[in-house]
Amino acid sequence: MKEKKIKDKATKEQKRSNRRLMLEFLRGSKLLFLAGIIVSLGVTGADMLNPQLIRFTVDTVLRQEESSTPAYVQAIVDMLGGADAIRTHLWTVAAVIIVVAFFAAIFRYLQRILNTKASETLVEHMRNMLYEKIQSLPFSWHMKNKTGDIIQRCTSDVDMVKNFLSEQLISIIRIVIQVTVSLIVMYSMDTRLALAATLSLPVILVYSAVFGSRIGSGFKDCDEAEGTLSAIAQENLTGVRVVRAFGREKYERERFRAQNDKYEGLWVKLSKYMSAFWGMGDFISGLQVMLIIVLGVLACLDGRLTAGSFIAFVTYNSMLTWPVRRLGRMISEMSKAGIAIDRLGYIMNSEPEHDRPDACEPDMHGDIVFDDVSFAYDGCPELLSHISLTVRKGTTLGILGGTGSGKSTLVHLLDRLYELPADGSGGKITIGGVDIADIRASYLRRNIGIVLQEPYLFSRSIADNIAIASPGAGMEEIRDAARVACLDETVSGFTEGYDTFVGERGVTLSGGQKQRTAIARMLTEKAPIMVFDDSLSAVDAETDAKIRAALSDKLGSSTVFLIS
Repeated sequence: MKEKKIKDKATKEQKRSNRRLMLEFLRGSKLLFLAGIIVSLGVTGADMLNPQLIRFTVDTVLRQEESSTPAYVQAIVDMLGGADAIRTHLWTVAAVIIVVAFFAAIFRYLQRILNTKASETLVEHMRNMLYEKIQSLPFSWHMKNKTGDIIQRCTSDVDMVKNFLSEQLISIIRIVIQVTVSLIVMYSMDTRLALAATLSLPVILVYSAVFGSRIGSGFKDCDEAEGTLSAIAQENLTGVRVVRAFGREKYERERFRAQNDKYEGLWVKLSKYMSAFWGMGDFISGLQVMLIIVLGVLACLDGRLTAGSFIAFVTYNSMLTWPVRRLGRMISEMSKAGIAIDRLGYIMNSEPEHDRPDACEPDMHGDIVFDDVSFAYDGCPELLSHISLTVRKGTTLGILGGTGSGKSTLVHLLDRLYELPADGSGGKITIGGVDIADIRASYLRRNIGIVLQEPYLFSRSIADNIAIASPGAGMEEIRDAARVACLDETVSGFTEGYDTFVGERGVTLSGGQKQRTAIARMLTEKAPIMVFDDSLSAVDAETDAKIRAALSDKLGSSTVFLIS
C-alpha cells in the first residue's frame, strides 16, 4: 500500500511537471493556437447551420408543414422574404447554402494557416529550448546517454508533440463543442431518438480509455526501440572507418537487423491493438447509425418526426457519431503525445551544470593545488585516491601512468568536466588559493586550454576549426598557431589551403594532422593553463621534437600539463 502511494504521488508529480513543461513549450504560440480554436468555431457553426436550412426547406417550403424553426434560421428566412417567397425562388436556398459553405471554406483556410504558424513556432521554440538545455547539461550526463537516443527525442518526439497540438488538440476542442451543440439540437427535436443516439457514447469513450493506456505503453516501447536503433546507426556512421578496417560489416548489419526486427515486432504488436481499437469503434458507430435510421423511420411513420426533421436528425447524428469516434482515436494519440512529453521531460528536467551563487573570476596565473583528491565514476571503484600535489605557476608537469590509471580524469576534474563531491569528501582543487568550485565554469574553461586524447574536429574548414576557441582570431594569428603546431606547411600544400573542408570528426585528415589542428586550436586561446592529454601520440618523433621545441618558446608563463 505504501509503495502504491509513493508511485501514485510520483505519477501525479510527473503529470504536473509535464503540464508545466508544455506551458513553457507553448510560450510564443499560445495566442496563435487560441486564434485557431476560435476560427474553428466558425467552421463548426457553418456545419451546424446547413441541416437546419435543409430541414426548413423540406418541411416548410416543399411540404408546407408547420415546423419549429430556430431563431437564427428564421432570421435568414425573413431576410429572404419569408417562406412563400422562397417557395417561388428555390434557388435562394441553394445560394444561402453556397454562401455558408464559402464562409466555412474561409474559416478552414484561416484555421489551417493559424495552425501551421502556431505549430512551426512551437517546434522552433521546443528545439531551441532542448538544444540550449542539452548544452547546459554536465559532461557526465552526456556520457550516460547515447547520442542517437538524444537525437531521436529531439526529432521524432518533438514532431509527435507538434502533431498532437496542431492537429489533435484543436480538433478535440472543436469536437467537444460540436457534440454538445448536436446533442442540444437533437434533444430539442426528439428526446427518445436523441436518447438512443446518446447510448453509444459512453461505450466508445470507455473502450477508448482502455485501449488508450495499452497503446500508450506500446508506443513507449516503440519509441525507446527507435532510439536504440538510431544510436546504432549513428555509432556506425561515425565509426565507419573502424567497421571497415576490422571487416565488421556483417556483424554490424546483423546487429542492426536484430534491433530493426525488434522494432518492427513492437510496431506490429501495437498495430494489432490499434486495429482492434479502430475496428471495434467503426462497428459500434455503424450499429448506432443503423439504429437511428430505423428508429427515425418509425418515428416518421408514427407522425412524431417530419421528413425534414428526420434528414436533419440523421445529419446531426453523423456530426455526433463520427466526431466521437475520432475523439476516441485522439485519446490514443494523446497517450502517444504523453509518452513523447515524458521523454522530452527527461532532458528538460535533468539537473543542469550550475555555478555557486557567489562564483568568481579570479586571476588564473596562480599555483594549482590538488588537495587530497579522490574520485570514482558512478558504480565503479575509486580511480583516484588521496592525490595531493602542487603545480607552481609557469611550470610544466609531466603525468605518466598506465592506461586507465586516471591521468585524463585528473585534468578533467581540473576543468570541472567532472565535479568533486560538494561535501568535501573528495578533497578539493585550487588555483591561486581559490577553490575551482567557486570559479565560474565558463571562465575557468576559457582559461584552461585542453588538447584531448581523441581530438574532435567539426565539419568546417581548417581555419574555422582552429579559430573555434577564439572566434575573433585573424588569419595571421591562425597561421602563427599552426606554425607552432607544425601544421602550416602541411596545410599550405593543400589545394584550398586553410579553406580545406574537414569531414565529420576530421575524417579527411590523418591522426597526426588532427592532433596538430587541435594543438593549434588550443594555442589561439592563449590560456594561462594548458593541458596536452597524450596529444602527440599520432605524430612522428621528428615532428614531436619540433612541436615541443616550438611550444617551449610559445607557452611563456603558462602552466602546462603534459600527459603521456
